Amino acid sequence: MPREVDKRRTRKAQRALERLKRVQEDGGTAEDFSGWETEFLSEVGARLDKYGSAFADLSKGAPEDALSRLQAVKLKEIEAKAKGKPRKGLQTRKPLGWKKRAKPGEDGGEA
Repeated sequence: MPREVDKRRTRKAQRALERLKRVQEDGGTAEDFSGWETEFLSEVGARLDKYGSAFADLSKGAPEDALSRLQAVKLKEIEAKAKGKPRKGLQTRKPLGWKKRAKPGEDGGEA
């Protein structure tokens, strides 16, 4: 029994893949796609054409979605790379209340 996949979401994912393929063919990217990215785009496109969805394990995404959560994230990363945007690395987060803390050299009036 096949699951019901939202056709609008499938078309949206297919359009994104087609845009990336056009960019790759035109050679207008800041960096060339790696072999892995090219293979990812072709395999996801083939699954979308055949099944309407690129994943089968429902624990990886919503049943009506065409792409799993991780596939959607990777697709966005490849789109950003195609646009020439710098890749975001790991960022450190400041702890809560960091603005309210006193600076190490200020003891509040001791002289």
